[in-house]
Amino acid sequence: MSAVIAAMITAVVGVLGTLFAPLVAQRATARQQERQREVDGRRREFEERRAAYTAMNRASRQFHTLLKDALHRLRDGVYTDEDRAHLEETRRDYRDRYAEAQMLVPEHILDASRDVNALLAEADAAAKRVDRGQARPGETPDSALEALRAVTPRLTAMRRLMREDLGLPSGPS
Repeated sequence: MSAVIAAMITAVVGVLGTLFAPLVAQRATARQQERQREVDGRRREFEERRAAYTAMNRASRQFHTLLKDALHRLRDGVYTDEDRAHLEETRRDYRDRYAEAQMLVPEHILDASRDVNALLAEADAAAKRVDRGQARPGETPDSALEALRAVTPRLTAMRRLMREDLGLPSGPS
């Protein structure tokens, strides 16, 4: 190859390199920005799920606790209008958190929460019937408390599934 042809090839390659360098840099920047958007999207999704899990877990446990307290108070004959109002407020909060979670969380978490919800709803309905003097045969605050005990292991299982979904180790009960 002659020196002239080699010089021309070198000049053409240099010009093409100069022309294409900004395009290559722009594509690299665009890819990096796309990867960052994906990372940010996954982080945002994770935070939304974590917030929904936290709210649903807290609301479920709070409703469970207040329902248990209501049944004890009903049994002891000291259930007040203030207790009813507080339980109703907690019930509404629980329903709201449950509804919000339905839009964000995977089906296997919803299945676990449905198990908890069914038992809480049964105990809540029994408490209302007992409170209104319309208890079913054999339905007492003590029988409702006994049925409510089945919620605790399901709350623990639901929390464990939530933590696993978030990639966290199992925590305390």
